Amino acid sequence: MRTLVWLLRALLFFTLFAFALNNSHEATVRWFFGHEWRAPQVIIVLLAFGFGAAFGVLAMVPAWWRHRRAAQRVEPLPGAPQSTPEVPAAPYAAHQDGV
Repeated sequence: MRTLVWLLRALLFFTLFAFALNNSHEATVRWFFGHEWRAPQVIIVLLAFGFGAAFGVLAMVPAWWRHRRAAQRVEPLPGAPQSTPEVPAAPYAAHQDGV
């Protein structure tokens, strides 16, 4: 299974590497008021992807905080232990009744 995962990672890497090599020609990004930026096309595409991913993560932060605060306010059920039980030493504890 590990070999398959590494083969998939290598395939992804070489696919992205080939994408970068095939899109290395110069491209121009035209901003407002006549400003323009020239860079290899692959750099422009990767920066656009990176900024989009960062914007998406930052857009989710308020919802994550809201959910975290709501989870901290939830009171435990009556009769539930207040502290976490200790983990048994054995990885699997068999039932006493044989089920």
